[in-house]
Amino acid sequence: MPRFSRLLPLMGALSLVAACGGESDAPKAAANDVHPVQVYIVQRESLQRTINAVGTVRFRRETPLGFTTAGKVATVRFEEGDSVKRGALLAALDTTTVGADVSVATAERDRARSEFERVRSLYADGWITKARFEAAESALKAADARVRQAGFASGTAQLYAPSSGIVLARNVQAGQVIAAGTPALILGEGDSGFIFRVPIIDRDATKLRVGMAAEISIESLASGPIQATISEIDGRANEATGAFTVQFALPGNPKLRSGQIGTATIKLPASENGSLQIPASALFGVRTGEGLVYVVNAENKVETRNVAIERLTDQFVIVSGGLLAGDQIVTSGLEKLRPGSKVRAIQTAR
Repeated sequence: MPRFSRLLPLMGALSLVAACGGESDAPKAAANDVHPVQVYIVQRESLQRTINAVGTVRFRRETPLGFTTAGKVATVRFEEGDSVKRGALLAALDTTTVGADVSVATAERDRARSEFERVRSLYADGWITKARFEAAESALKAADARVRQAGFASGTAQLYAPSSGIVLARNVQAGQVIAAGTPALILGEGDSGFIFRVPIIDRDATKLRVGMAAEISIESLASGPIQATISEIDGRANEATGAFTVQFALPGNPKLRSGQIGTATIKLPASENGSLQIPASALFGVRTGEGLVYVVNAENKVETRNVAIERLTDQFVIVSGGLLAGDQIVTSGLEKLRPGSKVRAIQTAR
C-alpha cells in the first residue's frame, strides 16, 4: 500500500507531460490547415464615381457693344444670327449732333488760344498779374480737352466688330435714341472659341480642378461625345442655387452654336488623400475610428493590417493607411483565421 502511494505522484506527472505534449501538437496541426475564404481585391478605381450635369454651349466671349455717347441710331447693318468679319461696321449714330459738338469745341479752343496769346504778351510786359495769366492758360487747356472729348465721341459714333463671330442679340433699331453705354448689339466672338457651362453643387465642385477631363454630349451633334477639359471654376457660388458654374473648353467644331444644350460627364474621385473602400465584412477588431483586416500575402497566408476608418457609404467603408491598390483582403471566414493561417480563395469579389 505504501509502495502504491509512492507511484501516484509519478503517474500524475506522466499524465501531465502527456497532456502537455498532446496540446503542443494541436496548433501545429491547425497551422497546416488551408481555410477556404472569400477575398476582395482593393482597387483605387472603385472610389471613382461619375456625375452628369446639364449645361449649355456658349462663346468664350459674348461681348456687349455700345456707343460711348447718347444719340440717335442712324443705321444697324446686321440682324441676329448674322456672321460678321473682324472690323466690319455694325451700327452707327447720326453724327449731326456729335459733328456740331466738334465744331463748337474747336471754335471755343481757337478763341481760348487767341485770348491766351494776348494775355501772355501783356503778362510779359508786366501789365497783368500772374493770376490772370494762369487763368487764361487753364482756359486754353480746358478747351483743348473738350475738343479731344468731342473728337472721341465722333470717332466712336460707329461700332466695329472687334472679332469675327456671330451677332447674338440686336437691341436697337434705326431711328432709336439710346443712352451712352446701352448695349446695342451682343457679339459672340468666334476667334475666342466655345465653352460649355454647367452648374455643379458645392460638394462635387470642391473636387474639381482646372485641367480635369470630361465628355460633353450634345444631342444636336451626331458626332458623339466631345472630349473637353475644365478651363474655369467660379470662385463664388450662385446666391440663388448655391451651385458653382464650371466652364469646359471645347475643341473647334463648325457645328457648335451658342445655346445648344448638352450633358457633361465627369469622373470624380471620392477621396484625394489615398483612401480606399473595402467591404464592411472585411473588418474585425473594430474600435473607435480604426479596425483590422486580414491581407493575403504571396504565400497565401494572412497577416493583419490596421486601417483608419474615415466614413461609411451605402455598401463600403472608406479607410486609409495599411492598404494598397491590388491588395487581397479576406471578407468571409475571418473567425477561423489567425495571423499566418493559410487560405484558399474560393471566390474573388471586386
